[in-house]
Formats: sequence, structure tokens, C-alpha cells
Amino acid sequence: MHPLLSENKQTLKLAFPIITGHVGQMLLGLSDTVMIGRLGTVELAACAFINILVHLVMVLAIGLATSVSIQVAHAHGSDSDEAAASAFRHGFQIALVLGALVWLFLVATAPYLHVLRQPEEVLAVLPGYLHWVSASMAFMIPVMVMKSFAEAKDHPWPVFLIQFAGVLMNIAMNAILIFGLAGFPEMGLTGAGLATFLARAITLIWMFIYLRRSKTLAKSRPASWLEPPRKRTLFTMARLAAPISFQMLMEYGAFATSAILIGTLGSLPLAAHQIALTCAATTYMIPMGLGGAVGIRVGHCLGAGEVHRTKRLILGAQAMTVLIMGTFAVGYLTQGALIANAFTAEEELITLSVSLLSIAGLFQLFDGVQVVSVGALRAAKDIVVPTLLSMVGYWGLAFPLGVALGFGTDMGVRGFWTGLGIGLGLSAVSQTTRLIMIMRRIGTRNTCQKS
Repeated sequence: MHPLLSENKQTLKLAFPIITGHVGQMLLGLSDTVMIGRLGTVELAACAFINILVHLVMVLAIGLATSVSIQVAHAHGSDSDEAAASAFRHGFQIALVLGALVWLFLVATAPYLHVLRQPEEVLAVLPGYLHWVSASMAFMIPVMVMKSFAEAKDHPWPVFLIQFAGVLMNIAMNAILIFGLAGFPEMGLTGAGLATFLARAITLIWMFIYLRRSKTLAKSRPASWLEPPRKRTLFTMARLAAPISFQMLMEYGAFATSAILIGTLGSLPLAAHQIALTCAATTYMIPMGLGGAVGIRVGHCLGAGEVHRTKRLILGAQAMTVLIMGTFAVGYLTQGALIANAFTAEEELITLSVSLLSIAGLFQLFDGVQVVSVGALRAAKDIVVPTLLSMVGYWGLAFPLGVALGFGTDMGVRGFWTGLGIGLGLSAVSQTTRLIMIMRRIGTRNTCQKS
């Protein structure tokens, strides 16, 4: 078999359950959006607004989970079970504290949401949903760390199945609690939040029981969960997690801030933004999963001193990404009306959503390429420069351009999306260029060490 195809096969073997897990989580959000959309445009806009706030603080958790994945992957590549166990234990301890802090922070912001100038009708319906979704973060963040640990140990399937079962549970409870089926009261938007809380709590319990009992992962499991954290390990994790979180904050923050500004335009633009973003974010999970798998495999290769494999590994993953995301781009450009009709029956909302889906289709390729490049860069522990590139791309160009087009022309929400699309394009070019430089540098250093 050709070496490139061989690497692709191994990458897909690891990536498939990761992708499926990511898509499963997005299907949870997709099902929420579809079901809440049936309640009305106001409820859909409220769901969009709360999800913006939740995901804005969740970048801290993603940074933590990614740092655990990087450290465990390097430890796995060098056959160091003790190092893997230490990274997992410290990450899990931090996740418990971080989950509680995120919960408290989101609850504390509730009385002050009016300062963001969202429509009054939206603010009136969101308190119950915010309460339950905020509380669910105390369970979600530890789950992310446990999932990252198992994936970095090249053991992704069991945690995927647990997570997918949680998604199915959430969908079922959504139907029951939102619409009042099976004798339960009709709770509307609040019911969607309660369903998310219950599903995430049960998922955490299942996953913890599995990891406690797994014989395959026993050697890399902490001997004591209550052992006090070590300052040196905490510092190493923070040094990785902080810039990763900041880098993601640059990207997601641009989208989140744009969405808040879009909300000032009215419920209709915010609801259309939620539909288009949910679709784009769902298909984004595929290259995100590929990027995660590439990061883990690059970490394995670097930990084992097999630098020569990284080039074809990354090249193969990028080729797959271009093919997959190109297909989705065609779908968004040609089937926008069909997609929008799945969320709402309101003609005006469908028309606006179709226009946003067309823009989303155009930046699908860029979105995929940049996330795979960033995954490889993180595995090489090159984080600071990519973070600066994201800051310049999104906040130096994309966001200001989106605001100018959104408020300064008659494009409205379409202007914001155009600016963000340009930011993704710039990020793809700059991050991939940086990756080429780093891989050449690592290859040169490895050659010198051998000679």
C-alpha cells in the first residue's frame, strides 16, 4: 500500500470515533435547535444567545482537554504510563474545579444580560434554559477531559459509545420535556435545558465507571485520584492550555461577539444566524475530528522519535479534508432551502438562512484546512505564534470588516458572516504556512541529532 494511503488509513481509524463523537455532540445541539425552532423564532433566538455565552466560556475547557490530549499522546508514544496517568489526574482535578467556576460565572451573569441589548422578548424567555445549561457545564468539562485521555491512548470507541448514548438520551428527553409527552408537563425552552443537564450528568457517571474498570487503560489510570496536584505539572498544563484557549477564544470570540451584535438587529437575524451556525458547526466537526486525530498521531510520532512520518500523515489528512469539506460546500450552495426548511416554516427566516448558508459553503474549505493545521501545530507544542496569527486574522481584519459591512451597509447579518469568512480564509493560509515552517524545523533538528 502507498505510504500516504497507509497513513490515511491509520488516521481515519483513530479519527472516525472522534469525529462521530463530535458529530454526535453537534447532533445534540442540532436536535435542540430543530425542536426549539418549532416553539417559535423568539425561543430559537434565545437558544442562540445562551449558546453563545456558554460556548464562549467553554473554550477554557477545550484548552484544558487539548493540553491533556497532547501530554498523554506524547507519553503514549514514549511508553510512559506514569506520565499519562499524571496528566490525566491533574486534568481531571482541574476540570472539576473549572466546571464549578463556569457554572457559577454563568449564573452570576444572568441579572446583567440586558446590558447586551438583546430583544426584550428574547431576554424574557431565557432564564430557565440558562439555569440548567449552566449547571450542566459542571459535568460536561470533566467528560471532555476523560474523552481526551482515552482518545490519546488510542482507545476512543468505548468513550464514544457512552457519549453517543448520552446524545440519544438528550434527544429523547428533549421531546418529552419540551412538548410535554408521556404525561410530563410542557416546559418549552426550560425543558430543553433540563434535558441537557440530565443527559450530561448521566454521561459523566457512565464514563467515570468505565474508566475506573477498564483493563486496557489500567496502567495509565491514576493510582489515587485524591493525590494533591504537583505545581510543576500544573504549570506545564497551564502553559499549554492557556494559549490554546486564548487561540480558540480569538476565533470563537469573533463569532460570539458578532452574534451579540447581530442580536441587536432583531430576533429574525439572530435566529437565521443560529440555523446557519448550527449547520456549519456540525460539518466542521469532521475536520475537527481529523485535526484531533492528526494531533494525537503527530504526538505519538514525535514522542517515539519518528519525525519522518509526520509529513505524509499531515498531507494525507489535508487531502481528505479538502475533499470532504468541498462536498459540504456544494451542498450548502445548492440545497440551502431544503436545509432551512428542516428548522422553520417561516418564509422570511428561511430566505435569510439560505443566504447565510451560501456564505458558510464558501468558507467550508478554509475552515477544514486551518483546523487540521492547528491540530498538528499543537502536537508539536507550537502554540504562541499560531495564537498571535489568530488574533490578527480575526480581530485585526475579520471582525472589524464584519461590523463595517453589517452596520455600514444594507447587508446586515450577511455582512457579519462575510467578514468572518474572510477571517477563516486568512487563518487557513497563515496557520498552514506556519505548520510547513515548523515541520521543516523539526525535520532539520532531527537530522542534525542523528548525524
